[in-house]
Formats: sequence, structure tokens, C-alpha cells
Amino acid sequence: MSEKQLIELIVNGETHELIIEPRRTLVDVLRHDLELTGTHVGCEHGICGACTVLLDGAPVRACLIFAAQVEGHDVRTVESLAHADGTLNDLQQAFSAHHGLQCGFCTPGFLMLAEGFLAERPEATKEEIREVVASNLCRCTGYQTIVEAIDDCAARRRADLQARLDAHAAQSA
Repeated sequence: MSEKQLIELIVNGETHELIIEPRRTLVDVLRHDLELTGTHVGCEHGICGACTVLLDGAPVRACLIFAAQVEGHDVRTVESLAHADGTLNDLQQAFSAHHGLQCGFCTPGFLMLAEGFLAERPEATKEEIREVVASNLCRCTGYQTIVEAIDDCAARRRADLQARLDAHAAQSA
């Protein structure tokens, strides 16, 4: 019998105490212990990107990280994107509007990859978006609709930020 350890994970803003074997991957703990099944298991070698989550805001492959390694760090899964009332966030809406999904298996990984990328590079160009999405695999869409969805979301977020800045400037004047 392998040795177990107590860990404290912060996932989607909630703290969870778990007793696990140190060899358990983050993706397995998310799916089996926390029942957050939106994070998919594909290749289990870090190649496909289906298991992408955000770790302290940065996209990572949850199949390549031991759950114990993320203790004390902020983990966000695809379940964190939708609003509390269940409505989709702007990125999810853009994927739907641009048909950036077909079978849907890879979609959670692409959403989390894009969410982390746009937080870091809100002014990203389509070419930069293409480079980033090339790190995840999709066998259905051909990537163009995924790129269009992310680009549309980025443009809308930039416009929203500019509108808020303009409103703030008008209030301050």
C-alpha cells in the first residue's frame, strides 16, 4: 500500500482538503475526487491539451502535474468560466457563435488555453492566436473557427475595457 498525504487544493476559488497518494495527477484528482469532469483526459502525455487548466493564471497540462505540486496555488478549470447563474462567459459565447467546437472533446482545453492567453495578451493578433492554439489538438474543426472565436472575444474584451476607461475618464472630468 502506498503512502498517502494530506493536501489542500484551491480549485475555482474553493479550498479542498484531500488525502491522496503523492503519485496522483492533477487531472485525476480534479475528475475523480472533486468531480470536475470538464477537464478531459486525452493522451496523458501532455501532447493533446485536452486537460489544460490554469495554474496561477497560466495554462498547464493537468496530466503532467502531480496534484501535490499545486498545493497553495490557484487552479481554475473550465467549470470556472460560466457565470454563477449558468450563463456562458464571453469566450464560451464566442466559441458557440463562431462554431469553434464540433465533437467538443478538446473544447475545455482550448477554452482554458485561450482564457490564460488573453489575460496575458489581450491585444493578441490572429497570427499570435494561431501560434498558441497550435499547442492543442483538435481533430474536427481545422482550427480556423477556434482562432476566429478567440480573436472575436479578444476584440470584444478590448472594446469593453476601452468603454470602461472612457466612462471613468468622463466621470473624473
